[in-house]
Amino acid sequence: MEDHASVTADMLELLHLNQTALRAGLEELSLWIKQRGSTNVHDNMLSILHTLDTNAEAIASGIEFLRSTDMRPE
Repeated sequence: MEDHASVTADMLELLHLNQTALRAGLEELSLWIKQRGSTNVHDNMLSILHTLDTNAEAIASGIEFLRSTDMRPE
């Protein structure tokens, strides 16, 4: 049976993948909006994308920590 750290890391990894996919979609949408002349909306989207990037880094670090914890001998 998997331990809590491993299950949590797996779940967080799936959420991280979802966040990455959503970020990519938002970036495409942002570029589409910019091409149509709405630079204010594009600038706001860039701020949102920056927040997603920052949070993704923290999530990745948490996953790495949980995976390293999972490898410790009992």
